[in-house]
Amino acid sequence: MKALVEHIVKALVDHIDYVQVEEVEEGKTLNLRLTVHPDDMGKVIGKQGRTAKAIRSVLYAASPSQRVRLDIVD
Repeated sequence: MKALVEHIVKALVDHIDYVQVEEVEEGKTLNLRLTVHPDDMGKVIGKQGRTAKAIRSVLYAASPSQRVRLDIVD
């Protein structure tokens, strides 16, 4: 999952070196914390959160047996 998020996000942002994904398992839930450069935050979130929602939809589809949560942090 971590590699999937990194691949998608790196295609969207200008500052590729600042993309970091932290993976933490808590029970049946996989928490992914995404950190990007402040200038790229708008690109990752998108207008009205559409891009972030699309990334989350891809994650849910890629992991039907495990619950996945994506947090985008400053």
